[in-house]
Amino acid sequence: MANPATTELPLRDIHLPEPVSWWPPAPGWWGLLALLLLLAAAAWFWIRWRRHRRLAATTLAERELDTIEADFQAGLDAAETVRRLSVLMRRLSISLFPRSEAAGLTGEAWLAFLDGPLQRPAFSSGPGRVLIEGPYRPAVASDEIQPLLVLCREWIRAVTRSRGRPQ
Repeated sequence: MANPATTELPLRDIHLPEPVSWWPPAPGWWGLLALLLLLAAAAWFWIRWRRHRRLAATTLAERELDTIEADFQAGLDAAETVRRLSVLMRRLSISLFPRSEAAGLTGEAWLAFLDGPLQRPAFSSGPGRVLIEGPYRPAVASDEIQPLLVLCREWIRAVTRSRGRPQ
C-alpha cells in the first residue's frame, strides 16, 4: 500500500456554478412590477376622475352663472340675483373643496376663502363684499351686480385652472 501523503491523487480543482443571471427575474420581482403598474394605473385614473369631476362642476357653474346673468338682464331683482350668486358660489365651493374647508365659512372668513384662488382681495375688499352685505341691505343697487358677475366668473375660471386648494 502506498503512502497517501506521498502519492498524488487524481483530483480536479473545484468548479463553481455559473453566476446567477439577472434575467429572467424571479417570480417575486414580476409580482412587484405588476403591483407597481397597477398602482400607477389606479393613480392615473383617480387623477383623471378628479379632474373630470372638477371640470364638470365648473362647467355647470358657468352655465348657471350665464342663466343668472340672463335673468338679471331680463329684469330679475338685484337682491335675488345676489342671493342666487351666493348659493351658486357656496355650492361650487362645497363641490370642489372638502366640506370642512368650505361649508361652515361665513362672513369675512367666507370672503377670504373666495379670495384664495384669485390671490387678491377682490371679494373681501372689492365688489365681492355684496355677497355678505347684500342680504342685510334694504336694497341692492343694480350697478353693483355686473362687477359681481364678472368677479364670480373670474373665480370660477381661476378654480378651474388651479389644482390645489384656495390660499
